[in-house]
Amino acid sequence: MTKNTLDINESTIKRFVASIRPEDLKIRKQLDYGYTYDGKTAILYAIRPVWNNPNEIQNIEFAKIRFYKSRKEWNLYWMRANGNWEIYEPFPKSSHLEKLIDVVKEDKHGCFFG
Repeated sequence: MTKNTLDINESTIKRFVASIRPEDLKIRKQLDYGYTYDGKTAILYAIRPVWNNPNEIQNIEFAKIRFYKSRKEWNLYWMRANGNWEIYEPFPKSSHLEKLIDVVKEDKHGCFFG
């Protein structure tokens, strides 16, 4: 991937996360969203206070989108309750990052947002 492609991919992820963040800053203290992206793997996570210690903040990962250069495809994973990543079988891969972002956004089976 070229630097320009990396920038476009990160921009796509950043726009999505911005679109799901609560507008109200008071709500963001209770629930917010963030991401990490290293050029081939994006991890999407919820940012929440720990239930029994509100002063401690935790990142709860819920989606992983990984690019496989050899196949030129993105794979989508969801976080199981046991903490393991599992391929998202209803729509596991695409050559377009935006399509997988749309799958996460739709969350048809409640795997990402519950």
